[in-house]
Amino acid sequence: MATNEAIEKVHVLIIGSGPAGYTAAIYAARANMKPVLYQGIQPGGQLTITTEVENYPGYPEGIQGPEMMIHFEKQAARMGADIRYGLATKVDFSQQPYRVEIDEEKWIEADAVIISTGASAKWLGLPSEERLNGFGVSACAVCDGFFFRGKEVAIVGAGDTAAEEAMYLSKLCTTVHMIVRSAQMRASKIMQDRVLATPNIKIYWSSETDEVLGEHKVEGVRIKNRLDGTTQEIPISGFFVAIGHKPNSDIFKGFIDMDETGYINTIPGTSKTNLEGVFAAGDVQDKNYRQAVTAAGSGCMAALDAERYLSAKGLV
Repeated sequence: MATNEAIEKVHVLIIGSGPAGYTAAIYAARANMKPVLYQGIQPGGQLTITTEVENYPGYPEGIQGPEMMIHFEKQAARMGADIRYGLATKVDFSQQPYRVEIDEEKWIEADAVIISTGASAKWLGLPSEERLNGFGVSACAVCDGFFFRGKEVAIVGAGDTAAEEAMYLSKLCTTVHMIVRSAQMRASKIMQDRVLATPNIKIYWSSETDEVLGEHKVEGVRIKNRLDGTTQEIPISGFFVAIGHKPNSDIFKGFIDMDETGYINTIPGTSKTNLEGVFAAGDVQDKNYRQAVTAAGSGCMAALDAERYLSAKGLV
């Protein structure tokens, strides 16, 4: 632990810089809470690897994900938020004020902490998948399915999320090719029944993705049967990966209550965690919606909850 002289003291510390973190910073700054925000390893969050965003209110022509995050950041800065580069690497929430280590070298002491570290999509790990990410490869059907209406797409996954996204895509696309690694799905029985009853969802059992095809955009997928090793190529325009998300919550384990997969538990209808003065917003505590607009809304909630908490303590 750093010496007391080396510890910077702040009212509100915001960890993470997606829609939730920036919105929390906007509200906290306007409430004169002098928030300090550390942007983390991916300033702007998952939207910085998204191309066109058409479902966020206020952008009638749509907007590129990275550009929208620049707008969020500029607005937060204009309100007076102190936005910094840096990654939270360790926390000590054993007593108040809470302490957060930045870049393994300095400690911040905060009266209130807003966790908005997001979640990271799990990927297959194929070079072609990474190269074509944003050019037909996506980890969010609700975000990007609209761009493939009237076209053929593929989706990888076997759980409830994959089933739900396959159903969503089936309403937009001519055919949804669903690639399932085993001989059965992990999704709940009701979701499996819905998928199996949808005529334009074609399931490839015991199959895995061998390669995403296309030079500058997705043009097809080559899949391999895991039982006999045979391969086939399917012409598609969109390739969706739905094998889960991992919340970026590891450094908070042991202090903050989470579910079995690492999503932070918040008191329903609030951003409050099990620790008073620690709040969570955005995808790190939301495994159901994971949208920019819902993340921004929860960032607003976290700032308002923090303001009420600090006010009740007589700290602002």
